[in-house]
Amino acid sequence: MKQVLFRVNLHEHAHSKSGRTFPDRNILNKQRNHKFHRRKGKSVPKIIMRVFLLGSILSGAVAFGVVSPLVVTAQDADGPAGQFRTMTITSEPGATVWLNGIRYGRTDKAGKLTFKTAMTGARTLRVRANGFKEKSMPLTAASRDEIAMPLVKTEDAAELAFQEAERLTSEDREKSAEAYRRAIKARPNFPDAYLGLARVLIETGDYDAAAKALAGARRLKPGWAEASAVEGRLQKEAGEESRAITAYKRAITEGKGFQPEAYAGLGILYKEKAEGFGGSGDFTNEAANYAEASKYLKASLKQLSGAPDTLVIYQLLGLIYERQKMNAEAIKVYEEFLRLFPDSTDASAVRSFIVQLRKDMATQ
Repeated sequence: MKQVLFRVNLHEHAHSKSGRTFPDRNILNKQRNHKFHRRKGKSVPKIIMRVFLLGSILSGAVAFGVVSPLVVTAQDADGPAGQFRTMTITSEPGATVWLNGIRYGRTDKAGKLTFKTAMTGARTLRVRANGFKEKSMPLTAASRDEIAMPLVKTEDAAELAFQEAERLTSEDREKSAEAYRRAIKARPNFPDAYLGLARVLIETGDYDAAAKALAGARRLKPGWAEASAVEGRLQKEAGEESRAITAYKRAITEGKGFQPEAYAGLGILYKEKAEGFGGSGDFTNEAANYAEASKYLKASLKQLSGAPDTLVIYQLLGLIYERQKMNAEAIKVYEEFLRLFPDSTDASAVRSFIVQLRKDMATQ
């Protein structure tokens, strides 16, 4: 198979209330620039995932853009999901929008963001903009799909320091950590600042300090699913694979089954385990771990409901199916990607994957 180039636009860390989304993009960043093993003389291509950093955590995030009110059907672990609906949120220019803790993008210069989601029923809409007080709104199945969320200016020192920390996360991690600490000093009972600090310290490799920050978040907010997901990442980065799996699974339990960051973390962890087994020639365990990886990535996709982060997960899942020689399943995943993101920078490459897979199937 020929060499291919994934061009993946990832722009920020993943966080829920603290300003990020699921899954953690820093975990996904580990999947870039990875040389795949050779198997029984067959060359598996080196897949390069180029990351285009488009700015800081708030100002340079994905502009998901205005999408036509298209209805598509999502494919998940159990078959087709519900119909996607189109929502339009109007707020301050450059405001970040979340639905059930999942980030869908930023409003444009006119203060509008239009996006597609499969979420229905009771949901929570949240909007934040620099210099403004964050606002949340409960939604029901009967809520309108066009919602206005005006924000109010804030002078809260803790909130402003927190927003600064979020902006700096992808630019200067040390300054970001300092800003998180200022937010904590201004508001000692600020669990999101503790968790944001833990995330940025994991990125710097200061695992002991990250664990202390994580303990602070847990003290203020016991049973917090997101904190357990971050613990899973901390343990994984520290080389404690079994503890990472335990933490990720605890996050899913604490989230009552909803924790796409933890599902994605597990999917990537098992994908890496499969690659290790394959590299050593243990193809039975390779296959078993790829099966686990695909199970968890599909669960994450379903819960992300078309959010921008699914751009990466669709490609990882398709790649896993390719490695398992499950070409028909890989094609379904790539086709779903194209239905959701027909205008993405990756669309042309994904179309070429489908063409190549169909050629391979025809010659088998």
